[in-house]
Amino acid sequence: MTTSIRRLPQPVSPDDLLDLDSLLDDEERAVRETVRQVVDEHVRPHVAGWYEAGELPARELALELGRVGLLGMHLEGYGCAGTSATAYGLACLELEAGDSGVRSLVSVQGSLAMYAIWAYGSEEHKTTWLPRMATGEAIGCFGLTEPDFGSNPGGMRTRARKDGSDWVLDGSKMWITNGSIADVAVVWAQTDEGVRGFVVPTGTPGFTATVVHHKMSLRASVTSELVLEGVRLPASAELPGVQGLKGPLGCLNEARFGIVFGAVGAARDCLLTAIDYARTRVQFDRPIGAFQLTQAKLADMTVEYSTALLLALHLGRAKDTRGVAPAQISLGKLNNVREALQIARTTRTILGANGITLEYPVMRHANNLESVLTYEGTSEMHALTIGQALTGEQAFR
Repeated sequence: MTTSIRRLPQPVSPDDLLDLDSLLDDEERAVRETVRQVVDEHVRPHVAGWYEAGELPARELALELGRVGLLGMHLEGYGCAGTSATAYGLACLELEAGDSGVRSLVSVQGSLAMYAIWAYGSEEHKTTWLPRMATGEAIGCFGLTEPDFGSNPGGMRTRARKDGSDWVLDGSKMWITNGSIADVAVVWAQTDEGVRGFVVPTGTPGFTATVVHHKMSLRASVTSELVLEGVRLPASAELPGVQGLKGPLGCLNEARFGIVFGAVGAARDCLLTAIDYARTRVQFDRPIGAFQLTQAKLADMTVEYSTALLLALHLGRAKDTRGVAPAQISLGKLNNVREALQIARTTRTILGANGITLEYPVMRHANNLESVLTYEGTSEMHALTIGQALTGEQAFR
């Protein structure tokens, strides 16, 4: 048996050091390059300004993302692209390398609102909404979290009651991405028969959505509060395909899967920024990348980035073949977001004072990842989900 030693060019990128391209097939590489180009053209030149202003041209951006087939891309039929889960994950990675808010726009549209309709909706729901949502002509949001109920969605106070053949909804939802620009909301509410989901056109009387201001994280994202006061819906508005919390939790697993990849994108953008800065920033008559402490930081971050990327790819392959369990997705989200946040913080130290400005992306990513760390399940809840899988004991009730 003979072995060969490859010679890598120096300097080498983290992805080339990992030999990433050899792990992807042609479709996956094509999706990656398409999304990277969209981000380079439509996000990177503007995102610092969006972040500083606390706004996102979400409707215009959704049309561009829909044009290249990114919205609901992992769903089949109804105008959706029907890609693999791994390809969708790589798209999330490239989107979040631009900004977590942009990836959130796509995740909420495709993995929460569209997925809920696709998996649990009636044929009328699907044909009415999914084709328009796939093109970005219609925006969706997902109303689950409430002001007092985040990690415990089963305690939600939003109520749906029967009035003749109609449903009447009352309650409020908080931290809802896309809420104030949405055309349709998937709202989860308590009923006499348990939690049910409803497709709510946002023009329905009694439905209001207001923008949440003064955020220090996910500033390039539309975050809203939903209020439902006597929102009357026909019986056909109910999602017929699911009853109980398994409905919204199934949607959350889809969104969490995208985060497993997305956080790696934010980490990569920070790492590449730090490498470039270390090679060009001169102190004591030499680039700071020539000093041992800086190289140790870059090496450690590259190891953690590579580990996170390999974990994401492994979960993607599992989802595409034999399926993936919620505890496995929890493992991926817990590790990858935690490590991405640490990478963002460490790269800030390499950039010094420059790292706190919007001239560089690292502080923006670090601030965004503070939200990613706790939304779609806090780190504590994911740790306890993993603990339950390992011990068979539930510790969070």
